[in-house]
Amino acid sequence: MSQSVHLLTPSNLAIPKHHSSFLSTFNRRLPVTTTTTTASPFFPKLSIRASSSDRKPSVLVTDNGTSSSGLQSSTSHADHALSSSIEVDAVTEAELRENGFRSTRRTKLVCTIGPATSGFDQLESLAVGGMNVARINMCHGTREWHREVIQRVRRLNVDKGYAVAIMMDTEGSEIHMGDLGGASSAKAEDGEVWTFSVRAFGSTLPQNTINVNYEGFAEDVKVGDELLVDGGMVRFEVIEKLGPDVKCKCTDPGLLLPRANLTFWRDGSLVRERNAMLPTISSKDWLDIDFGIAEGVDFIAVSFVKSAEVINHLKSYIAARSRDSDVAVIAKIESIDSLKNLEEIIQASDGAMVARGDLGAQIPLEQVPAAQQKIVQVCRQLNKPVIVASQLLESMIEYPTPTRAEVADVSEAVRQRADALMLSGESAMGQFPEKSLAVLRSVSLRIERWWREEKRHEAMELPAIGTSFSDSISEEICISAAKMANNLEVDALFVYTKTGHMASLLSRCRPDCPIFAFTNTTSVRRRLNLQWGLIPFRVSFSDDMESNLNKTFSLLKARNLIKSGDLVIAVSDVLQCIQVMNVP
Repeated sequence: MSQSVHLLTPSNLAIPKHHSSFLSTFNRRLPVTTTTTTASPFFPKLSIRASSSDRKPSVLVTDNGTSSSGLQSSTSHADHALSSSIEVDAVTEAELRENGFRSTRRTKLVCTIGPATSGFDQLESLAVGGMNVARINMCHGTREWHREVIQRVRRLNVDKGYAVAIMMDTEGSEIHMGDLGGASSAKAEDGEVWTFSVRAFGSTLPQNTINVNYEGFAEDVKVGDELLVDGGMVRFEVIEKLGPDVKCKCTDPGLLLPRANLTFWRDGSLVRERNAMLPTISSKDWLDIDFGIAEGVDFIAVSFVKSAEVINHLKSYIAARSRDSDVAVIAKIESIDSLKNLEEIIQASDGAMVARGDLGAQIPLEQVPAAQQKIVQVCRQLNKPVIVASQLLESMIEYPTPTRAEVADVSEAVRQRADALMLSGESAMGQFPEKSLAVLRSVSLRIERWWREEKRHEAMELPAIGTSFSDSISEEICISAAKMANNLEVDALFVYTKTGHMASLLSRCRPDCPIFAFTNTTSVRRRLNLQWGLIPFRVSFSDDMESNLNKTFSLLKARNLIKSGDLVIAVSDVLQCIQVMNVP
């Protein structure tokens, strides 16, 4: 038996009061008519379409979801000719073939690229291991070095069939150390005395000396202050000031890395007056941003964001510099100011990163877990992807296995349903980058499977975020589709999207099944690779959903990614519709 319902709604249609997420001013009920037609060997197909362009509400009942003479596609017949190819990530394709829909990992993985992983073979190993996004950190290396990494990732995508996105992370203008005289790291031992200086040295630094980028450093610190390096990974006590030099005794030993951030505390409180006066985006950052735009990176992560104004300014700059640019802006939440203005910053940005290392240097350590949970929750509510970063597997920089506490930390981030997890030093300069990635992947898969087996559907209330009637329709369609997918235990959700917006709305709902996101734009496909549960495909499609579905089924079946009888729900931002069906 087949059922099909097409709903056409005008722009001024009244909406029932019990649909609270729609515009509250609407109060008329929408009439709905259904019909029963000839029996089908497949699952009954329900098709609900909504359009805000018609003058009067109407209901058209058709056979098996196809248009009657009263419902014509806006696309000509010539436009219905779709491409005969489909692009999908090579690793995901192998997983789907071997283990089926439910095996796919929902949590995305970001790897920082450094000396340990910058070669083509190392990048390919990370891609095979599940890397979805490659992060380049502008605190380290030259622009030419980063350009070569970007080119290798792009070549990997073209030659090997991956969709690895590229994220460029700006340095920011906070106080940080210099380059350690060219050394990759230095070890500070307990009780050692080190000199932090603003003086300019030659190519080699004196022993136990660290250059500081902020000229007022010696003036601002006081004897007795506590100096935290890289969010507290190493700690010093200020014992003496000699002109431009500050003598400090190591109280917590550890590894010093080039260009690590510095913060200092006095009487148990962060000294932040001077940092508050520094600009969020430095002159070097603007040059790096120009570089990122020219190289076509997918994301730009902004360090030490203090307000939404910074994000809006950067977005305007990107739009002016490159009219065709599709660069998303990620706000790094790593300061007290970021937390104070959290919602407005996330609302203005295209996503957020929980930079726990620097955040832990500005707020008490015991507050970091609660801050992380709040950031993840706010991002989910506002439909912004969120990355949990910093020190996830810090011990694996030197050791081949993580601590059990680190595994528990990763598990908690996955349980909170963060979009992505990020490796920093573990993949950039650690001894075991591939093993570190394997740990993130295996832990993510296990916690996700446990969540589904326990049927732990969250009761999180997702507030309405649509700013227009059309957006509200898309939002309600995705919420309904996700609920239907869980209740019917469908194999996959299909979403056809030109901009990626409807795919992100589905991801926000965190359904049990994977989401196949079909887009006709390569840049959108890469950008979707950061969001929870999305498996992005690039394929040409039209405004005719029947044609799109038939073509997609044929292409996926030809590659053994789906089979006849699989139950799917399809939605689209082209016609704003829901369809439930078995693969023919």
